[in-house]
Amino acid sequence: MSKQIRKKFLILLFITICVITLFVWNRPTSFNPRPVVPEVCLRSVSKESITPLKNTKHFLVSAYMDQRVQGFDIRLIGMFRRDSVQELHCFFCCAGYTSETTPAKILQHSDNFGFPFVTTDVMCQIPKTCNATHVTLLTQTRPENRTEYVWLPIRNKKTNGGEEKRMDFTVCVSSLFGGYNNVLQFAQTLEMYRLLGVNRVVIYNTSCGPDLDRLLQSYSQEGFVEVVSWPIDKYMNPSRGWLFSEHGGDIHYFGQLTTLNECIYRSMERSRYVLLNDIDEIIMPYQHDNLKSLMDELQKQHPNVGVFLIENHIFPKHHFEPSGRFHLPKWSRVPGINILEHVYREDPDRQIYHPHKMIVQPRMVEQTSVHEVLQFFGQKYKVPLDVCRIIHVRVALRKLLKLEELNVDNRLWDFEEKLIPNVDKVLENLGFL
Repeated sequence: MSKQIRKKFLILLFITICVITLFVWNRPTSFNPRPVVPEVCLRSVSKESITPLKNTKHFLVSAYMDQRVQGFDIRLIGMFRRDSVQELHCFFCCAGYTSETTPAKILQHSDNFGFPFVTTDVMCQIPKTCNATHVTLLTQTRPENRTEYVWLPIRNKKTNGGEEKRMDFTVCVSSLFGGYNNVLQFAQTLEMYRLLGVNRVVIYNTSCGPDLDRLLQSYSQEGFVEVVSWPIDKYMNPSRGWLFSEHGGDIHYFGQLTTLNECIYRSMERSRYVLLNDIDEIIMPYQHDNLKSLMDELQKQHPNVGVFLIENHIFPKHHFEPSGRFHLPKWSRVPGINILEHVYREDPDRQIYHPHKMIVQPRMVEQTSVHEVLQFFGQKYKVPLDVCRIIHVRVALRKLLKLEELNVDNRLWDFEEKLIPNVDKVLENLGFL
């Protein structure tokens, strides 16, 4: 063979090998995810706080990155119908394509109070090759039509810039409903929390009165309050009570348990502590001027504790401080209760169950109920009454107690010099004064 022919043969052989190699590398296999246009996911992202799950009686609320439980990466929070739970599969939108499905693990919360719907976690594992951005659940192992599914964005994902600086305190307030319009107590409570060092208040709003709505919008524009629309009454018949046998309905207190859990995960990467309480409750330190100094001391004394239980104390709203010192005429036309006028505190009946509310480290909580955590890491601790308790101005719980059997507790008055002008400023800006 001449050198000329040999050279041509080698060149041809080289080209043939290159073509075969390219063909093999680009050939689709059963192991590769099917490429799709990225916009398929983006066009179908849920913009609602409650999303019906296709082919089921269930509802999804949100999805969060959560790798604290071995073998799982994602936790979806939802409201599931207890009598129709079925096998589900996790389906991911990756960076530019949709993945194969992975098995879902369904975890119904133990507290349901007899209602048909229960707060439910669904745990998912992300496929190894997927850089997941969105997730949904399927009732079958393979998608029928990839454009028909509604996706939830995956929150709490770490970015290349590392962790953002976390704020100290977030207050989670479960849903407002029934046209709630207690403007004065609401403003006093939020300004009291601001003085105590709270950075943000998250409120789930089903419905409120027009005056409170204006106040919410003002706080929201300022950035102190985050309002999450919670139209649960569009999807089911939410109960106004806590027990199905007494109050009926589809789910406990307008989905209170779901919103509390959702708020913990919403706050997990951005807040050191989360306070779980109602809008008419104030978790009040009695030996410290603010929540930070309280928690710094408690955490130093109890380094392994992630759940701090705070006892609830009722201040009956029909008993008024007799001097009228804080009966301010300028507040008389503002809808709601003036909490500074109510200083008489009930002692709890220790013969029956007495509820607590909580300050938690969100990263140490998996599931919570209203008065206690259901699943958590670490330990819990009941904070002594002389250190911290809840100021809860409402109707009396122990209605047979006489005035002389109540305790005088004017702890709120210690903050009057800053609290009153701060409340005045908020009310003046909205035209209430």
